[in-house]
Amino acid sequence: MIVEDVITHLEALAPLAYAEEFDNVGLLVGDKNTKLTGILVTLDTLETVVDEAIEKNCNLIISFHPIIFKGLKKITGNNYVERVVLKAIQNKIAIYAIHTALDNTFEGVNAGLCEILELQNKTVLIPKTGTLKKLTTYVPEENAEAIKTALFDVGAGRIGNYSNCSFNINGEGTFKGNENSNPIVGKKQVLQKEKEVQINIKFEKHLEKSVLKTLFKNHPYEEVDYEIITLENTNQHIGMGMIGDLEVPMNGSEFLNFIKNKFNCTVIRHSELLNTTIQKVAVLGGSGSFAIEAAKSAGAQAFITSDLKYHDFFIAENKLLLADIGHYESEQHIKNILVAYLKKKITNFAVVLSTINTNPVKYI
Repeated sequence: MIVEDVITHLEALAPLAYAEEFDNVGLLVGDKNTKLTGILVTLDTLETVVDEAIEKNCNLIISFHPIIFKGLKKITGNNYVERVVLKAIQNKIAIYAIHTALDNTFEGVNAGLCEILELQNKTVLIPKTGTLKKLTTYVPEENAEAIKTALFDVGAGRIGNYSNCSFNINGEGTFKGNENSNPIVGKKQVLQKEKEVQINIKFEKHLEKSVLKTLFKNHPYEEVDYEIITLENTNQHIGMGMIGDLEVPMNGSEFLNFIKNKFNCTVIRHSELLNTTIQKVAVLGGSGSFAIEAAKSAGAQAFITSDLKYHDFFIAENKLLLADIGHYESEQHIKNILVAYLKKKITNFAVVLSTINTNPVKYI
């Protein structure tokens, strides 16, 4: 196996097209064609993690957080970021970061939080816009079914729980090739009328390259007439945060003790306890203050996240319970998600869970 083989699996789970614009994801250090010796999965890539990779003969580190976030003008070892990159390069270790691509994935970070809390009926809290596209193309009637089937096979035509979705209109196409054309039907410089089908198929934007490749490969015409537009529709399976229902409703104190136990928290910062029953719970791993209003609008009685500032707690406005469990605590499960996923995909290769606690925050 080479590094690129693992990347292919990771990007099937969390396509980089859905990472936030501010983020720095993908292969950050190393050559994708490097032959693998082992894979180490971590939340953060620190010097101690690189040392662990060396000790365990792993030359690919898969990290949730990117070690390179801002541009590096020098790599001289003057700070922890430079030292990590320098040591990785010196030891021929590749580093891949997945971060917000996994945050926005339906089976990613927030699905993991829902699983820990045993939430039911989970849905995306803030569905992402601009992730759906529509292909319109025109094909001869006799080729329509074969082309649709080929497009369905690469993932086009999926809408929620349905697949093979398309809308088709029969009509008449016209074209006239010039002296340099090589028409499959008709003759050069002669107006041709052909019975055609207009095919309309939606697809998720990360599939655009494979959708077009498939269209061009299977379309019989010399020149393929097609249009792609980006839709304003929200994508119910891509986005930040999730919301679901507790199996057993709780009061505020019971709920805080429940999540303290589930996430092994020594401290939880929270807003004022309310005299209400908690059943609908919103979650967002990592820094989630931007989603407080969305949690309120969705009818959540509690919102679990991290990195809330003083004034963020006022935004609750006695309408829901805010629970800041800590950044590391809200993301510590991610390593296990990635290891479990890769072990299913790569059954004959070493995928190692890092044993290093990279939490920089300490409590007394």
